Amino acid sequence: MIDPAKTAFVIPARGGSKRIPGKNLIPFGGKALIDHSISYAQKHQQLARHLLVTTDSPEIKAHCENQNVMVIDRPADLASDTATTVSALKHLVQAAPMDLEWIILLQATNPLRPEGLIEDAIETINAQQGDSLMCVSTFDKKLGKLKDGKFEPYNYQLGQRSQDMEPLYRENGLLYVSHTDLLKQAMLLGPKQTILICDHPFADADIDSQEDLNFAEFLLKTYA
Repeated sequence: MIDPAKTAFVIPARGGSKRIPGKNLIPFGGKALIDHSISYAQKHQQLARHLLVTTDSPEIKAHCENQNVMVIDRPADLASDTATTVSALKHLVQAAPMDLEWIILLQATNPLRPEGLIEDAIETINAQQGDSLMCVSTFDKKLGKLKDGKFEPYNYQLGQRSQDMEPLYRENGLLYVSHTDLLKQAMLLGPKQTILICDHPFADADIDSQEDLNFAEFLLKTYA
């Protein structure tokens, strides 16, 4: 069972971003992009008592500390373009001043989360006695490969109805839950992973470009 006293929301927010410079602090929906995840965590502190941001950026650190959010300074080698989120989480678990058993990962670039998401996630992982959880969305698009200049269906047969296709799912990034024993081994998901399916339109908001930002603004105005 997840103990809120030993659980932390964690928001990774490195300073470098090539497609949208300063992405984590850009205005979105009337406040900085990262603030949506901060507000989400603060709203659900009954489920996870701690909130930590891991960053290499002095600007992001100052912004978060102004909101009384604890910041873990991330080494530069864990904030490069090739560094993984898992490596940053492993460092955070080792550097955090409190004893943590669970991490709930909130990505700043997925700022929109539907009501009830975190409650469903905690209920799912507890009921199934899992060691980790990830959110996915149903994927029903027809994919194919180009071979010798010709299209070859990949996940369906030509003429097949969409409703008759084998169910597929995509990682949507809304949130992840991991036991710290996994993160210490540089693993986000473990052998007892559990899955939460979320098909809310907010699952399509993943900001990496200006076009993504514009689309997320539309989703916020339409569904919030």
